[in-house]
Amino acid sequence: MNFTRWSARLPGTQRRAAARTDHPMTPDRLGESSGPGSVPAARAEQLTGGAPDAPAVDALPTREVLDRIPALVALVHGADHRIAYVNDAYTAAFGVRPGGTPAREAAPELDELGLLPLLDQVLRSCKPRTVKSRKAHSGRSYTITCTPVEMPATPEGSGGVLIFAADVTDHAEAAERLRASERSQRETAVTLQRSLLPQELEEPDDLRVAAVYHPGGTEAAVGGDWYDVITLGGGRTALVIGDVMGRGVRAAAVMGQLRTAVRAYARLDLPPHEVLQLLDGLAAEIDANQIATCVYAVHDPNEGKLVYASAGHLPILVRDESGAVQRADEPTGPPLGTGDWIHASGSIPLTPGSTAVLYTDGLVERRNEDLDEGITALERALSGATGSPQVVCDRLVRSAGVTADHDDDVAVLVLQHPARTGPDSDLFRNAALELLGGIEAAPRARAFASGVLTSWRFPTELHDVGVLAASELVANSLQHGTPPMRLRLRRTDRRLIVEVTDGDDHLPLRRTAEPGDESGRGIAIVAAIATSWGSRRTPGGGKAVWCEFVLPNPARLGAATPREAPRVP
Repeated sequence: MNFTRWSARLPGTQRRAAARTDHPMTPDRLGESSGPGSVPAARAEQLTGGAPDAPAVDALPTREVLDRIPALVALVHGADHRIAYVNDAYTAAFGVRPGGTPAREAAPELDELGLLPLLDQVLRSCKPRTVKSRKAHSGRSYTITCTPVEMPATPEGSGGVLIFAADVTDHAEAAERLRASERSQRETAVTLQRSLLPQELEEPDDLRVAAVYHPGGTEAAVGGDWYDVITLGGGRTALVIGDVMGRGVRAAAVMGQLRTAVRAYARLDLPPHEVLQLLDGLAAEIDANQIATCVYAVHDPNEGKLVYASAGHLPILVRDESGAVQRADEPTGPPLGTGDWIHASGSIPLTPGSTAVLYTDGLVERRNEDLDEGITALERALSGATGSPQVVCDRLVRSAGVTADHDDDVAVLVLQHPARTGPDSDLFRNAALELLGGIEAAPRARAFASGVLTSWRFPTELHDVGVLAASELVANSLQHGTPPMRLRLRRTDRRLIVEVTDGDDHLPLRRTAEPGDESGRGIAIVAAIATSWGSRRTPGGGKAVWCEFVLPNPARLGAATPREAPRVP
């Protein structure tokens, strides 16, 4: 066997040594090549110092060299890859391998490392192949290069393969520790992200909602996407979705602070643009270098629309009952945290039978595509998406091609305003009375409330407390408010809502009246008898004061099982 024919194919030092010996430099040629930067002949003589010439590669004992290499070296030949040679390092790693025996029988480690198909491929293509970090049964990892060699002396033919395996166990273990650390950090961020998102969405009486969150793929750190649904009382619902720029635990932590702040500001029942104004200042205080986009919207079933404000976020999409999709483009301000901007509120219709979608950029943004193209594609998908909010969520995510290895976080919030017909429509009723005149409006309001609650077949106890609440709220408005004034009664499948609006924007306060006071007990009485109460300023100026009663005995009233509403002091 002629080892010298393939010894020059060895990587590293051996190849460079062979290249140097292919064209030995004679003294005559050394003198001829003198020029700028070359070593003079005298200097060359000093460097050599008269030492004897180093032996050429062909003169080296190849077998001894291979035996001393710390890497694993083996040579196989023929179609069944018979063992021709293994060096000492190979024998120390896997044991003695008898020559002339097929590798499948004599060297099971080659099959374990998945090298037999690779050896076939190298023989067919006559091109070297390399596989990285293959782990053997011993636990050691190797990077293996298979190189074709000519072996004319073998009876099976000239085909042979030189196997050179470098031990990379330390590198592989370091890489695995790094991957494990990255997985741990990602799992921590995802856990934090999911724990900061609502574990269960609140269920408004007049809306059906669903949401979905998909973290980025395994190679991407989790982002700061979030959403929330907040019941405001009086039948109104706030919906919010946002995206903190950046990735990792920091983005998730900022997201959690902003979401908590949104819930706190929502309890103030402020207009959407005022909520974003407060958030903008808070975002700058949390981290001046961290910005976030956000949409905050409020649904009032009495108005049939979404009132919203946007801080650099993507537009809300609304699909009406006919399937036409409308995009809410304006007004949109800069992202939160930029400061020095006055946000404004806009509105978009949300009539019965409509579906609205709030989403983050991971759903529509793609590399090498315009963002508007992604939003247009989402509009097309929404126009044909029917079914429950959860079904619509899933269809939109599938249509956008979001998979487990998606490179960005995705959050989608879907809300529907159902078109109720038949017996279900009787569970959602409205009645309103304009309060005209002076003090004589109070008895008219009591008579109106009594007649409406009787027609809605409420039990006597609920009828009486409802009339009392309406009377006290109307009396408070007549005494402290200004025209125009209105009494509104609303029932859902879960609660009765009594609301009075007037033109004065001073919000009432609950206070303790002194024994000799002739007034000041109205709000205290309402707070004592109602499940919850509250007040807010209305967009056109003025205020609204409301209270709620959870419906008792839902089976007798034909309503769904009520959820206890929190008591607001």
